[in-house]
Amino acid sequence: MNGEGKEMILVGDIGGTNTRLAVMEMDRDRFRFVAEQRFSSREETGLESVLDRFLAGSSHAVTRACFGVAGPVCSGRCETVNLPWVIDARQIARKLGLPQVGLINDLEANAWGIGELEDADIEVLNPGTEDPRGNRAVVSAGTGLGEAVIFRDESGSRPMGTEGGHSDFAPRNHIEMELLNYLLKKHGRVSVERVLSGRGLYDLYQFLRDTGKLEEPAWLAEQVRREDPPAVISRNALDGKSPICVQALDMFVSIYGAEAGNMALKVMATGGVYIGGGIAPRIIARLKEPVFMNAFTAKGRMKPLLQSMPVRVILNPKAALLGSARYAARM
Repeated sequence: MNGEGKEMILVGDIGGTNTRLAVMEMDRDRFRFVAEQRFSSREETGLESVLDRFLAGSSHAVTRACFGVAGPVCSGRCETVNLPWVIDARQIARKLGLPQVGLINDLEANAWGIGELEDADIEVLNPGTEDPRGNRAVVSAGTGLGEAVIFRDESGSRPMGTEGGHSDFAPRNHIEMELLNYLLKKHGRVSVERVLSGRGLYDLYQFLRDTGKLEEPAWLAEQVRREDPPAVISRNALDGKSPICVQALDMFVSIYGAEAGNMALKVMATGGVYIGGGIAPRIIARLKEPVFMNAFTAKGRMKPLLQSMPVRVILNPKAALLGSARYAARM
């Protein structure tokens, strides 16, 4: 790449709910958004149809492209987990007239994007003591649960996506054991994503309601019926209007903190843990309360290690787009 030239990079963040596409101009290793559009993923038949709509009438001569997708990417191909899409990087490259196209896990894209964020894009939950040579972890709850690792060594940083969100949910106390039994009857198998996602928050609410632990008032039942249930639960919990919503969100935040702590231990994230996804910015007030960090650090003899790790929330919803651009620039 000519470091003094400009390139147009097509990037995408493909999730179970929304697909965001953008064209970014790269000038002297800096990125600038030129065009951007969001699509409802469930209303589209696949990435190629979304690209047709996005690029229709476009005058931008795209020179590189990369897409972050919510699902496992194997040999440049992905069958998305929360959508009936199959994405093949070679087909997309032919469609765009490019020699190659990057296709990476969406959490890997988020991890690549961390280096592009500004101070205002981050909320600190625990300052900790960052080891500049330490690994980092990214845990992001949204439509699903994504997890990624940023390995660091003498040569620099290398993000790597995982499918850790589909590992087994591990209850920590009696009420979570009851929750596991409830979800086993409902789903057959219970991954951690079954709990830490938008649908998972609704399942927590239903668990508290169906087991008679807390009452669902008629006005709340009507809101849940008419609107998006996770949004209703979050709103009423943050406003303190409903005990069942407060309890559901508190359980969600505690399990979120515990899973982030599990990930931090597995990769020795002394370089920091980043909480991403669409849910965290909307419940940031609750994440800043002690529940999250108490669960994060409650690891027995490992508590001092967890207390020393920086924990930050990614507020910028464009982190994955920025990361896809960075990945494309390095291809």
